[in-house]
Amino acid sequence: MAYVLIAVMLLSVIGYILPKLLPDNGKPVVTTPATPKVPVPIFVADSAFAYVKKQVDFGPRVPGTAAHKACAAWIVGEFKKYGLTVIEQPFKAKTYYGSTLDAMNIIGQYKPELSNRILLCAHWDSRHIASKDTKDADKPILGADDGASGVGVMLELARMLQQNPVEYGIDFICFDAEDLGDEREPGAGVSVMKQNTEETWCLGSQYWGQNLHKPGYKAKFGILFDMVGASGAKFPREGISMNKAPEIVNKIWGIAAELGYSSLFVNTPAGAITDDHFFVMRATNIPTVDIIGMPKTPPMFGDHHHTHFDNLSIIDPEVLRKVGHVAATVIYRTAAQPQ
Repeated sequence: MAYVLIAVMLLSVIGYILPKLLPDNGKPVVTTPATPKVPVPIFVADSAFAYVKKQVDFGPRVPGTAAHKACAAWIVGEFKKYGLTVIEQPFKAKTYYGSTLDAMNIIGQYKPELSNRILLCAHWDSRHIASKDTKDADKPILGADDGASGVGVMLELARMLQQNPVEYGIDFICFDAEDLGDEREPGAGVSVMKQNTEETWCLGSQYWGQNLHKPGYKAKFGILFDMVGASGAKFPREGISMNKAPEIVNKIWGIAAELGYSSLFVNTPAGAITDDHFFVMRATNIPTVDIIGMPKTPPMFGDHHHTHFDNLSIIDPEVLRKVGHVAATVIYRTAAQPQ
């Protein structure tokens, strides 16, 4: 009798529970486990800002100058401090105005032994003339946004990775002599881009492309940071990036939207910009995206571009933080994916 009672009780329990596990069509409900969120360390804006300030404090980082040499030594030291293997890649930068300057790319390798890699890059030089200014147009600029901001973001990411390691390789490349290009148009004023002068820009990435720091170097994708710290910045979807690396653009801008930064990473198409990412892709076919500040409408560079107004006063730590937060999220999610 006891067995009968137990059986009846079991049937009653099953009869109570089973309908709750079945939908109206009588088929079992299959639940998909939620995708675990990947923890992303905090990107410290004040730290990134301090890196920008340090570069600006050296003065204009024009190749061949004492300030340039001192800043190079400091960047190398910072990368080494954060445990990166550093390659210094000196080269001769032949400028459109006839000078040949001593320049150097700086490559910081995080876990160089790993084959799965991400390329992060920025240029670290500053422009030799204030070619869009109305005063002292022949003098070099400080380049707080145009140069220093991208390196500041990368140095903070390097510090983050030392404290919060991932099993993924990261290459931080500071390209030199990016901003020595010719933007003069005879008879049209210095603010008009001269046609067919692409090769006068981005001399460091051109040199690296012909002399890769590792033969056959490959990375899953690349991100270029250019003018990523100014107050009021906006980052449209740059044209070459969209043409050559649309999936990576969608990934980055999608993460930015998820994090609440759609007003910064705007879904606005922009023209094709001759920048380091173009020469990286030309040499390696690594899909590389240019996060570049173009706050004016239609997408154009800010008023501080290539002027003496590109100084520390225009740098907004909150912009640095958001860019860094997006980049860190991309890195840590990529590293967490099965390879």
